[in-house]
Amino acid sequence: MYFSGIADEAGLPVEKQIEAHKALGWTHIEMRNIPEGNFTEVSEDAFEAAIEKLNAAGIAVSSFASAIGNWARPITGDFQLDLKDLRRAVPRMQKCGCRIIRIMSWTNPESKVSEKEWGNEALRRLIELVKIAEDGGIILGHENCSGYFGKSPENMQRLMEELPSEALGIIYDTGNPVGHGEDPWQWYKAAKANTVYVHIKDGKRAGDADARYTYPGEGEGMVREVIEDLLKSGYDGGISIEPHMAAQVHLGGQAEGQDAFDKYVEYGRRLMRLVEEIKTG
Repeated sequence: MYFSGIADEAGLPVEKQIEAHKALGWTHIEMRNIPEGNFTEVSEDAFEAAIEKLNAAGIAVSSFASAIGNWARPITGDFQLDLKDLRRAVPRMQKCGCRIIRIMSWTNPESKVSEKEWGNEALRRLIELVKIAEDGGIILGHENCSGYFGKSPENMQRLMEELPSEALGIIYDTGNPVGHGEDPWQWYKAAKANTVYVHIKDGKRAGDADARYTYPGEGEGMVREVIEDLLKSGYDGGISIEPHMAAQVHLGGQAEGQDAFDKYVEYGRRLMRLVEEIKTG
C-alpha cells in the first residue's frame, strides 16, 4: 500500500502540488487539474512541462483523475468527447508509467432517458472505452460516485459481471457513500473484490444536508475499518487523499492559499498516523 493524493486540493500550480507531497514524503501523486485545465485534456506542451517538473522532483503519477463520464457529462451528451479524452490519455499514461485512470458512467439529469436506456447506453459506451484501455495496457477505474454504475452497489456489481476485463476495476471512495446518504460498509464490501485503487475522504451527514467533510477517521465513512480490512486482505495499491476540506472541485471550488495547502498536508499526516495505528494494533 502506498500513499498518494489529488494534489490540486493543495493548490493548482504543479509546483505547489509537488511541495505538498514533498512535505509529506510521498513519491506518488494523482493528477487532476493544473492551471491549464484537466491533466487529461491540457495541451501537449502543458502536459510535458508538468511531467518534467514531476520527474525532476522524483514523484510518479499514480492515477489520472479524468472527466470521462463524470458528473458534468450527461448520458445524452456527445460520447466523442470521452473517446477523445481516453485516446489522448493512453500515450500520456504510458509515458509516465501510470496504469489507472478514473472514470464514471454519465449522469441522467432530469431523467431525460429511462433507467433502462441509461444503463444500456452507459454499458455500450464502456465496452468501447474498455477496448481502448485493453489495447493501451491501462485500467479504467470506475469510482463509486456519479453515473449509472456508481448509483448503487448493485449497479456496480452488474457492471463488473457484464463487462469482465483486466482493463476495468473500481476506485472505491470512502467518503462518497456518506455524501450520498448510503451505507459505506455495504458499498465497500460490494466493491472490494474489484477495487484497484482507493480514495480517502471522510465526513458526517446531518439529515438531508450535504456532508460536512472531516479529517480521515473522524467521520462516518468507516475509513479506519476499510483500511484495516484492506491491509488484512493484502491490498498493495494506492490510497489517495481527496480531502474536500478547503474546496470541492465538482461544485466549482478551487483550493487556494496557505490554508488549503496546510489542510491538505495535515490531512495526509493524519492518514499516515491512522495507518500506522492500524498496523501496530
